[in-house]
Amino acid sequence: MTLPARSDNPKLVTRFSKRALKLVESGRIPRMKSEPLPHQTSPTFTWLTRVYYEDTDAGGIVFYANYLKFFERARTEWLRAGGVDQRQLSDNTGTVFVVRRTSVDYQAPARLDDLLQIRSHIVRMGRASVEFEQHAWLGDKRLVSGTILVACVDAATFRPTGLPDEVVAALRQGDGTLATLKGTNS
Repeated sequence: MTLPARSDNPKLVTRFSKRALKLVESGRIPRMKSEPLPHQTSPTFTWLTRVYYEDTDAGGIVFYANYLKFFERARTEWLRAGGVDQRQLSDNTGTVFVVRRTSVDYQAPARLDDLLQIRSHIVRMGRASVEFEQHAWLGDKRLVSGTILVACVDAATFRPTGLPDEVVAALRQGDGTLATLKGTNS
């Protein structure tokens, strides 16, 4: 949750946010910060996926919502490549990830049997969230671009909680190396 710097308009500030704002202003809880990561130093990860018949619509192109599935799988494989098993993470720490916001721009379609590169990098990492920029490429042509904000929440209450250290470490070790899942996507 992002707290406003200050608002005197009671119609814009809910009762909850008024109480939260008072706690922040009094110093009893710290203001949450997230710093942008420069693109040059931002960790990156590239994952390959093939377009299957089930991914296409009646027109023979990838159904628009399936790009979000491709992006989700790439983020999951990034964590897996860094040694993080999300099921174990949930069992051991009680944390799960939820998508808070997405924005997707479609430039060109992918078709059956295309081999796509899903390139991901971190735009911003906060205490309890990570903003990813992800692109689907076919060769040297960018087909789809998306920005996805993922929040880390307590599995029981769905309230924001800090990113576990092993997740931060796994995301920071992305180095642009191409990850290929042999036998499943090639």
